[in-house]
Amino acid sequence: MEPTWVESASAWISAHPYSAGAVVFLIAFCDALVILGFFVPALPLLFAVGALVGLGHVNGPYAVVCATLGAFCGDGLSYWIGRRWGTQLRQRWPFSRYPQWLDRGETMFRRKGVQSIFVARFVGAVRPFVPAIAGMLHMPLRRYVLPSAAACLLWSVLFLAPGWILGASYDAVAAVADRLALVLGGLVAAIALVWACVLYTWRWFAGHADNLLARGLKWTRQHPHLGRYAAALMDPNRPESPSLLVLAVSLIAISWAWFTLLASLLASGGPLALDHTVHDFMWNLRNPLADRLMAGLASLGDAQVLGPAALVALAYLLWRKRWMAAAHWIAAIVFGLVFTNVLEAAIDMPRPPTAPEGFGFPSVAVTMTTIVFGFFAVLIARELPGRNRVWPYLLAGVVTTVIAFARLYLGAHWPSDLVGGTLFGILWLLVLGLAYRRHVARSFWMRPLAWAFYTAFAAAALWHAPRHADRLLAKFAAAAPTTMLATDAWWQRDWTTLPAQRNERDARRRWSLDVQVAGPLQPVRDALLERGWHVQPQADWVATLGLLDDGRPAREQVVLPATLDARPEALLLLRPGRSADEQIALRLWPAPATLSDGTPLWVGTAQTLQYQKPLRATSLWLPVADDGFAHAQVREALQPFQPIEAAHPQSGAMVLRLRTH
Repeated sequence: MEPTWVESASAWISAHPYSAGAVVFLIAFCDALVILGFFVPALPLLFAVGALVGLGHVNGPYAVVCATLGAFCGDGLSYWIGRRWGTQLRQRWPFSRYPQWLDRGETMFRRKGVQSIFVARFVGAVRPFVPAIAGMLHMPLRRYVLPSAAACLLWSVLFLAPGWILGASYDAVAAVADRLALVLGGLVAAIALVWACVLYTWRWFAGHADNLLARGLKWTRQHPHLGRYAAALMDPNRPESPSLLVLAVSLIAISWAWFTLLASLLASGGPLALDHTVHDFMWNLRNPLADRLMAGLASLGDAQVLGPAALVALAYLLWRKRWMAAAHWIAAIVFGLVFTNVLEAAIDMPRPPTAPEGFGFPSVAVTMTTIVFGFFAVLIARELPGRNRVWPYLLAGVVTTVIAFARLYLGAHWPSDLVGGTLFGILWLLVLGLAYRRHVARSFWMRPLAWAFYTAFAAAALWHAPRHADRLLAKFAAAAPTTMLATDAWWQRDWTTLPAQRNERDARRRWSLDVQVAGPLQPVRDALLERGWHVQPQADWVATLGLLDDGRPAREQVVLPATLDARPEALLLLRPGRSADEQIALRLWPAPATLSDGTPLWVGTAQTLQYQKPLRATSLWLPVADDGFAHAQVREALQPFQPIEAAHPQSGAMVLRLRTH
């Protein structure tokens, strides 16, 4: 089953096949229209359309034609508006209030001429405005039409292609990554969101700092008693005044957000409902391929990684005799760590059920990462030229986001722990940043310091993460099942209380759990090995990347792991099938229950796997329907254990159960 939005869209498109083209036309048309196109999220919408094309719900060439016509008509209307109103367009709202919208487009048009019609189609910030500029500057229509049409066609293909490819490879993505794709996609989306927030917030402040400074000075003159404190930050004779004002405004906003979050948590007496929802969702995404990666990323917030980078920066500042900078750097780290631990001890916040001792509110690792990278950005950003000053803040946001997301995935923290830690870290570095920028105006050569800090962090991360990942991952293993079944009752009737299928979003991966085993798995392993089966170790990233090797024989390609209730397979056994591109598989997982006498209980599935190439660059072993053939092969191989078989009342599928002790 595809996601819900795909189901809904597919049903509507099936009922209105030609109307889908009108929707695609409208998306592209609005995206190209002057002013309106600035607000239309064409990329995600066309990505979704492309996914429907790849899944076979929308005709591909039809979608491309509709998108091209929509973009071309939208550009044409923008061109006509510019030609009709000419330079008067600048005097009309909203251009009279935001003249920079047209300025950017005009700068590009004057610099590149006809080429700008083509280039602007792929640059979101100027895409809706360059056609209007072309009309406003009276570009001849015959010179405008051809590059506009070519650009619209290429734009339509490129914007539809990612979703198209993803939809076409849906089975491959589900087999390789169902959970993994969501994890990695969520991480990329979180990084992109933080990147955009930092970048556009910084740009907004950079563009409005002078206006904010003027308003602030006016306020200080109107309020002489309170204003004298603010005036100290807004001396127009100091070049640092705009930066100080930005830090002050940010401090007020972050303080409000921090205390609002804290009040909400204290009022609710524990985690918010959203915390539980996100935690459960992330826990259900656990899978072997992502587990070790996320554990490694989560360890980047450890003292063993942040410490060397902080010490290298401190040593450089002391060596260069930047005593004030060194003092603020020490204060940032020491007091930040003290305040965070005090908050964690003072606020009694229940931990997630998956988190061991030491993981509370706020997250120490996330808070200290925010402080270390954030205050380092405050130290060096001023020394960078112009627009490059945002890069240290972007790096700080990315590193903090990666660590926070990895810890959320592992179940170490509630989302509010991570948000609270980030806000508190920003709050502290803003306070310290104000103090530092207020009293230190001396510049220094920051490039060696930046190289030393970031290199030390990268080196420590490469050394520490691989060594610590397994230990950290062991702390977040799935909890032992709490349901207990009497041994005889399980054998007679309670086996029906165990799940009949995997609980998956995709119906094609809700495999029937048609094998139940009580006792150790070694006898099962030995019995099947004697009959020509073999054990495949759990596939890691190296083996998974081997799927890209198109020349490797099918038998040498690994079968990718699968999970049940966030647990990886305890045993994966394979044997050749009826042809060279077929295998029989038996997967076994710990059952969500134990037997009263301490005997381990396992559930599993028997499958026929077929070697397929859903993408030319990738080869996969995918489960296929087999009318019970794999189940019969497993039943025959396990006859020495005298198994019994009965239909599961939930699914009607035959379930084999046996005892090995």
